[in-house]
Amino acid sequence: MENNPIQISFVDKVNVQDKLAGLPTSPGVYQFKNKEGVIQYVGKAVNLRNRVRQYFHTSRNHEPRIASMVSKISDLEIITTDSEVEALILEANLIKLHKPRYNVNLKDDKSYPYIVITKEPYPRVFVARRFNRKTVKVFGPYTDVNTMRAALKTVRDIFMIRSCNYLINDEFIGKKKTRVCLDYHIKKCEGPCEGLVSEERYNEMIDQVAKVLNGKNTAVVERLQDQMKTSAGEMKFEEAAKYRDRLKQLEIYSSKQKVVDVELRDRDIVAVAAEDDDACGVIFKIREGKVISRQHYYMNGVEGKSDSEIIETLVERYYLEALDIPKEVVLSYDIESRTIVEQWLSLKRSGGVSFHIPSHGEVAKLLEMCKKNAKYLLDELKLQKLKQKDFIPAAVRSLQRDLRMEKPPRRIECFDISHFQGTETVASMVVFVDGKPKKSEYRKFKIRTVAPSDVNDFASIKEVIFRRYKRVLEEVLEMPELIMVDGGKGQLSSALESLQELKLENHPIISLAKRLEEVFVPHQSDPLPIPKSSSALRLLQQIRDEAHRFAITFHRSLRDKRTLQTELDLIEGVGKKRAKELLEVFGSVQGVKFATSEQLSEVVGEKTAQKIQEYFVTDDVPIEQLSPQQ
Repeated sequence: MENNPIQISFVDKVNVQDKLAGLPTSPGVYQFKNKEGVIQYVGKAVNLRNRVRQYFHTSRNHEPRIASMVSKISDLEIITTDSEVEALILEANLIKLHKPRYNVNLKDDKSYPYIVITKEPYPRVFVARRFNRKTVKVFGPYTDVNTMRAALKTVRDIFMIRSCNYLINDEFIGKKKTRVCLDYHIKKCEGPCEGLVSEERYNEMIDQVAKVLNGKNTAVVERLQDQMKTSAGEMKFEEAAKYRDRLKQLEIYSSKQKVVDVELRDRDIVAVAAEDDDACGVIFKIREGKVISRQHYYMNGVEGKSDSEIIETLVERYYLEALDIPKEVVLSYDIESRTIVEQWLSLKRSGGVSFHIPSHGEVAKLLEMCKKNAKYLLDELKLQKLKQKDFIPAAVRSLQRDLRMEKPPRRIECFDISHFQGTETVASMVVFVDGKPKKSEYRKFKIRTVAPSDVNDFASIKEVIFRRYKRVLEEVLEMPELIMVDGGKGQLSSALESLQELKLENHPIISLAKRLEEVFVPHQSDPLPIPKSSSALRLLQQIRDEAHRFAITFHRSLRDKRTLQTELDLIEGVGKKRAKELLEVFGSVQGVKFATSEQLSEVVGEKTAQKIQEYFVTDDVPIEQLSPQQ
């Protein structure tokens, strides 16, 4: 400790010093939070005490990114686990859930599609993005939609899979709830809805579908050949012809898959390419020596990270969701947690999984091809970003012209105030970038300095503008090209006062008055002459309306919480869960107040129902005399 003193930069130094001193030596996950309680970084450790304390040793010369992170830490939270494998899984799940600023993050805010097979007597095969893993078998995810569509079309062309959405079982067939559709007549379905194919035979076909989707074509070919020969031997030539046609289609599908491994082994090839703060990871799925799919993932937050750290993040996040895990995984770089990840995947696969980093031979050539794909996709991403950076929408150009601005207002921040007779006064800030909302950067504010009795929108807007841009200056955040407030000249003047205090009085700012849709700018008494049909004005109206919606939503949520707490939460025996149930059934506190004892008893029981009625009934008014009018 004397050689490596710990420097604390926390808000509550005493509290965190205690936490550091009391850290366990067991494996687990640690989370660093800023002063607002937002998680900034999630990490795993074999020994939590040793790992976490490393961040605060003054002798360690951290890279700028880590030094910046440490300077913002105001609290830490740890979760101990029984093993390193559990810590690895928990870390991957927490990063996926919270997307911390200082972690390498996969850009998977959209959910990738899967091909799913339902677990029903007569299963269905379709594409889904959300599903219950207990009720379906899944194949994917598919980052390339064209690959997914080709795979689905192939199995539909080869196999007679039903396309209807009925839950078909013996009861459904027995009651004759439907008749065969067009698919049956054009030989695309064998008619399970009328029981024209047995459950056993249909599910045997579904098993073959699953093998094709997993790239196990050889076993399917052998089975189809046996079925064709058996049918021909039994003089069922029409049935034999069906199997023959399936074999031909499967051969065509297989021929399109490139053979890359003469050993016909199952492997995943994983490689990454990184540049600046972006990276791209590519996974080649090789089954029976053929590349059956190429999946890619874009990542950000990689600046300052080694290739080993980047590929470790990719491997952990990819196999967290993947179900089809081969015995061998080939990596372009070795990873620090190699042994732990191998143990985890071996448990998940119920069989051994090993990592390889080849330096020569055929597998090394495959790895090089995977790297080239990753580099190509990363270059493509950079090109798209460059195009987006250079492209400015016409409405933004029009707004620049109408407001006589030097630069186009690509980033606009708009503020609105919401309250009800001065209570629960809140403010909203919405952000539009290139004319489109960027909801991840929306912010909500509770007004602190204005008393409820004042009902002062001017003071409220002054407070929120000062708080926002004081923080922007302190944390060196991105300034918008244009600041906008909902209201007229009064709101604009109040906002301008805050900007003057912050030495930002020359920053572009406007207000939009709703009554006549007039746009005001500082130091001009008359509104700007913007045509009502202008795309610029329509953009400003859209931004203002979104700020208003966001403010109203926040205000209502606070008002609902307050109403719930001051009324139902004060009743003995009514907790938050029961209060929520009552509001869902009766619609409001008033609905609860005037509900009969029988109606209340059905929701919360007789004793609690009696307490609710006693709470709402005054001493001088009997229950039976109450009515909604009273």
